[in-house]
Amino acid sequence: MKNMNYNISIQVGASPSEVFRHITDVPKWWGGEDFAGSSTQINDEFTIIHADTHYSKHRVIELIPDKRLVWLVTESKLSWLQNQQEWTNTKMIFEINPNDKNTEVLFTHEGLVPEKECYERCTQGWHMVISERLFNCINTNNNAL
Repeated sequence: MKNMNYNISIQVGASPSEVFRHITDVPKWWGGEDFAGSSTQINDEFTIIHADTHYSKHRVIELIPDKRLVWLVTESKLSWLQNQQEWTNTKMIFEINPNDKNTEVLFTHEGLVPEKECYERCTQGWHMVISERLFNCINTNNNAL
């Protein structure tokens, strides 16, 4: 299907407040040493640099505590692509929804669609980052923040 943004949903055993805190602590689940900047307040900016293969600069453009977080990719360079700026002007959206005893996190990379050259490789990467790294960060480190 055309123009279908990538999305993935996970269920975690934490409150919406705990989930939100973990998502805004990007170095713990995505960037690690590859992270620079801040990601906790509206208009904060941060970069993720994975060696010479991935550079992306993000701005927090929407922040509703415990409910929703949106990052705009203001710059990108994915060196393995013909159009290395494919992520520029895309958005990463986190929606946090309480669900019985769990919390659902719906992640959407708006603009990451099947027509993009990077779609297959990026969706594999996001699957690992969200369903493994973020999931484990939230479920195993609830009291670590």
